[in-house]
Amino acid sequence: MKVVMLEKNRDGSLVPIDEREWTHEMLESLHHVNYCVLGSQEYQTLEGRLNLDLERMELLVVKMLHED
Repeated sequence: MKVVMLEKNRDGSLVPIDEREWTHEMLESLHHVNYCVLGSQEYQTLEGRLNLDLERMELLVVKMLHED
């Protein structure tokens, strides 16, 4: 299934940051994880929706800020 990750910015805007086919195993893992890593950046998963019109899953995430 095609999954589009949308980053929610502080101003509320949504920015697509990734779009790719996910395997069944990757989709199933969403039941068990709250965070994902993309391009060495960690994101918290907020919610997902199934967009039947576009035949894809849209995953809403926010960037995690780490203090060093």
